Formats: sequence, C-alpha cells, structure tokens
Amino acid sequence: MSELEHYTLTINGEDRHVSDAWIGESLLYVLRERLGLPGSKGACEQGECGSCTVYVDNAAVCSCLIMAATAVGTQIATVEGLNQDGSLTDVQQAFVSEGAVQCGFCTPGLVMAVHHLLDHNETPNEQEIKEALSGNICRCTGYGRIFAAVDSVISIRKSTAS
Repeated sequence: MSELEHYTLTINGEDRHVSDAWIGESLLYVLRERLGLPGSKGACEQGECGSCTVYVDNAAVCSCLIMAATAVGTQIATVEGLNQDGSLTDVQQAFVSEGAVQCGFCTPGLVMAVHHLLDHNETPNEQEIKEALSGNICRCTGYGRIFAAVDSVISIRKSTAS
C-alpha cells in the first residue's frame, strides 16, 4: 500500500491543508472531495469539457488533469473565490440574466473562462470570445445565450468605465 501524503494548497487566498491523500489524486478530486469546494465539476475527466476549470497561477487549467500535490506552492482560484463577499460577479449575473444557465453543469467552467478572457482582453471580438470558450462544452444552451452573457458584461463594463 502506498504512503499517504500531507500538503498545503493555497486556494482562493487561503492555505488549505490536505491530509491522508493519495499522491496521484487530481486537483479536481481534492477540491471537491477533500476540501469541500464543489464548484468545479467533473464530467469528462480528460480535459475536454472545461467544466473543471480553475486558475493555477492565473492560468486557466482543467483541474482534472493536474495532480493536486504538484500544485503546492501555486495560487489556485476556484469559482467559489471569484467574489469573496459571496455576491455574484458581473459575469455570473449576466449568465443568470441572459438565461445562459441551464442544467448548470458547465456554468462554473464557462464563468471561469469568461473571467479569464475579460481579465486579459476587455473588448474581445466575436472570434476571440469563441476561441476563449472553445474548451468548454455545453449541451443545453446552444451557446447563443452564453455569447449574449459575454456581450452583456462587455457592454456593462464599457458603460460604467465611461
């Protein structure tokens, strides 16, 4: 039997201790099952659907593909940490307002992808938006409402910046 690991991960700005973990556990598994952060979803477990997207050192990654123990010493951000006061972010509110939330399974990954896009490009064009969301699969919305939510956030941010 292999030895169990103990390590600390920095998640949403807080150090979180992980104990009695198997060295090969994915970051997704540790977030959801060991640390009680269920926002990231596990669908394909192959990095194809985007439902498990988190940020590791500000890079959007599929948490199902990363061994949690390799994330020691990094800054991890999950959908739960997007707004520390517990209110919805403008992206989350736009998803609700535009009806981009259907079954909700893909929503956390899409929200993370949109935040990542808009943090790096305040006024993406249609092609840049499609490219940024191309790693996220949604089987309910047909993407029209998701694109409308992104456009809504961009418009609102432009109007408040003026």
